[in-house]
Amino acid sequence: SHIFKRNRDLTKAWKGKTEQLLRVNEHDFTMRPAFGGPAIPVGVDVQVESLDSISEVDMDFTMTLYLRHYWKDERLSFPSTNNKSMTFDGRLVKKIWVPDVFFVHSKRSFIHDTTTDNIMLRVFPDGHVLYSMRVTVTAMCNMDFSHFPLDSQTCSLELESYAYTDEDLMLYWKNGNESLKTDEKISLSQFLIQKFHTTSRLAFYSSTGWYNRLYINFTLHRHIFFFLLQTYFPATLMVMLSWVSFWIDHRAVPARVSLGITTVLTMSTIITGVNASMPRVSYIKAVDIYLWVSFVFVFLSVLEYAAVNYLTTVQERKERKLRERFPCSCGIPHSKTMMLDGNYSESDANSLAGYTRNQMVPEEEKPEKMVVHLAMSNESNSSRKRGLKGHVGLRIIQNTHAIDKYSRLIFPGTYIFFNLIYWSVFS
Repeated sequence: SHIFKRNRDLTKAWKGKTEQLLRVNEHDFTMRPAFGGPAIPVGVDVQVESLDSISEVDMDFTMTLYLRHYWKDERLSFPSTNNKSMTFDGRLVKKIWVPDVFFVHSKRSFIHDTTTDNIMLRVFPDGHVLYSMRVTVTAMCNMDFSHFPLDSQTCSLELESYAYTDEDLMLYWKNGNESLKTDEKISLSQFLIQKFHTTSRLAFYSSTGWYNRLYINFTLHRHIFFFLLQTYFPATLMVMLSWVSFWIDHRAVPARVSLGITTVLTMSTIITGVNASMPRVSYIKAVDIYLWVSFVFVFLSVLEYAAVNYLTTVQERKERKLRERFPCSCGIPHSKTMMLDGNYSESDANSLAGYTRNQMVPEEEKPEKMVVHLAMSNESNSSRKRGLKGHVGLRIIQNTHAIDKYSRLIFPGTYIFFNLIYWSVFS
């Protein structure tokens, strides 16, 4: 019938060995096509199926792609009345010549073999050949982490002939930038894929010569939201938590010390966790700057309380020595005694300095008053004023509450200023 003639089994039409469509056994396919003549052009195009992973620790990436080669081998031409091609699987590839393209700087690669080898060979009547395979390759990517995690990385997958120089094989992108296709569903958890593009250049080896090398370049921009939640936000909270000690009474030693030590240890844990997931590079990363500056702020808050506690102890020691040295006003020569309540200022004390105890209201009549003993020398009023100015100049050092008061403003203001500079530089 007509249907039978149209769909006849071509494998039964040529029984003789010399009558096969592809005369594979009649040629030596260990030699490249047109051996001894000009370089054979081999076009390449790639369709990226998935970008599986990016590893900062190992500095590599894993990509699955369809790699296709196009060339012409007249030894595979066959007569055809309808100009249709013939398609074969991987079994024929082992019998004919195919380009020896490999991945430069690859660490691991394999051709998928489930349920059979993912290889396709399509031969046209005029000898043009399409050779396609599905490959997963893990290749090296030189990454720069100086702006991590606010960084962008550019990686490339490089293809090159292993044995044939540019005098024997001319490797090129078949359709320029259109030779690279990507699946629209490609996505990564930590990166935004910004751009895919192709380039080509010559690579030189001192022992073997010049080779055509093709590049699949792609740019990745890292998502920052994950690191904001896991690194920046906890570090900022620890710095703010360390400022709570400025509002705690300096006499509450256990509370302020435990709070300072806790924040320091937590910052150390955050720094260790971030560095554990990163390669041990010899330069400073952007996240290191933020974490270590935050660590310094937490550490300074601990030192601030140490200064407060020390100055308080020194001040109390001096007051105790003064009380032991001058227990009362009875035996003090050239001294004048007066009574002041809490409402008198220093100027009132100066105006009352000339009065003695007998000239003032008796102590028993004013029980709520406090007796103040002023040891006056024969110096003039100007010398006393200079002494009062020196006393005011040391007030910040002697008044421990003033140190905490100024720390409540200096620490947050400085940290906010640091954040403004940091995010303006690295974002």
